Amino acid sequence: MSFPFLRGPMPRTSLTRRVLFAAAHRYRRPDWSDQENADVFGACAHPNYHGHTYLCDVTVAGPVDEETGFVVDLGFLDRVLQREVRERFDHRNINLDVPEFAEGRLIPTGENLARFICERVQAALAHTTARVVRVHLAEDTTLSSTYEVDA
Repeated sequence: MSFPFLRGPMPRTSLTRRVLFAAAHRYRRPDWSDQENADVFGACAHPNYHGHTYLCDVTVAGPVDEETGFVVDLGFLDRVLQREVRERFDHRNINLDVPEFAEGRLIPTGENLARFICERVQAALAHTTARVVRVHLAEDTTLSSTYEVDA
């Protein structure tokens, strides 16, 4: 089905899937003293870590497939999110269990996590017409980060 009344760029539709995961982390730069870490990161630098139940909304956009009516096959997207988000982060200590966030690497802030998730999911969707355009990651009801990609 075509829509002759639409002129200009191809219309795009988006789809958002929410993934929940529980994980622990702490913010720390190994090249800083304990006091410098505490001064900058506050309670988030405590040596015994702290945890959150994260809500992660991943939005993909693209043309709607005329045969299926999908932007992306939802079953495929769910498998990608299971592998790239839940299996990687759920019930993990991000600093200790996720190599990219190990000591001296990425600090597991909401901003870095949202960007990392976006990049991993997009890599898995590379063979599709769908593109990750937004990852919104909430640590709790008072703090969230959003990573958006220009489409």
